Amino acid sequence: MMKEKTRIAVLVSGGGTNLQALIDAQNSGIIHSGEISLVISNNQNAYALTRARNAGIKALYISKKESKAQEAFETAIIEALEENDIDLIVLAGFMSILSERFTSRYDHRILNIHPSLIPSFCGQGYYGLKVHEAALEKGVKVTGATVHFVNEIPDGGEIIAQKAVEVEDGDTPEILQRRVMEQAEWIILPQAVERIADQISNAN
Repeated sequence: MMKEKTRIAVLVSGGGTNLQALIDAQNSGIIHSGEISLVISNNQNAYALTRARNAGIKALYISKKESKAQEAFETAIIEALEENDIDLIVLAGFMSILSERFTSRYDHRILNIHPSLIPSFCGQGYYGLKVHEAALEKGVKVTGATVHFVNEIPDGGEIIAQKAVEVEDGDTPEILQRRVMEQAEWIILPQAVERIADQISNAN
């Protein structure tokens, strides 16, 4: 009997470059214990939704504004996850902090990718280019990316994988962001997703 694949939902807010890395990893067989079954964005214009549709993946927009309250917004996400039998949630540039009510419901079932080596440059207010600006301002010689489980503390969950990337002379935040994506994020996120998906499918 073949074990069932772990059903994965990816939550995104922007362009979806990490989502694309996951789709590519699924197509190339790096991710084979799970499959991306759903993409949810809190941004109607997120290019990530287009990427999902182009790959034949169900894509939903759930508005935080229309939900008015955090609880209603999270309830709408939970309903979508349950309707689609989701086992594992991946936050890939999802710009909305999730409450403890949400994270404890999916304990050790939510992964996030953060563009630094946690515990450096992480937590409240550190996202996107701000992380790379802070790293350059501090003058660090090495940065990188971290995949971690999500709990109620921003970037506070247990670390699953990290990969270091060297900072080079003349780096701008944009150049560094691109290098961290290419040399770390797009490599360790698919690997971590496969590892956890494999554990979940073996446990089911």
